[in-house]
Amino acid sequence: MKAIAILVLASLPVPQVQFSHSASQPQPRFAQQAAITPHKGGQWYFARTGHAVYCYGPVMTLPNRQGEIERVATFCRGDQLLVPLKD
Repeated sequence: MKAIAILVLASLPVPQVQFSHSASQPQPRFAQQAAITPHKGGQWYFARTGHAVYCYGPVMTLPNRQGEIERVATFCRGDQLLVPLKD
C-alpha cells in the first residue's frame, strides 16, 4: 500500500521555478494596476452633488436632518460611508 502511494506521488508533475540571474535588467513596475483592474461587486451612481460615485453597498432610504426621506448609496469609494443620490 505504501508502494502504491509512493508511485502515485512520484507520478505527479513538479512545478519548476525559474530564477533570473541578471540583476542589470529592471523588473517592470505596475503602479497603475489598481486603476486598470475591473471593479468587483459595485455600481456607479449619480450623487446629489453632480458627481458620479462608485459604491459597493446597497441603496437605502434614510431620513435626513430635516426629517425628509432620501435615497443614499452606501460604502462608496474615497472613504465615504453614505452618499445622497440624485433622483
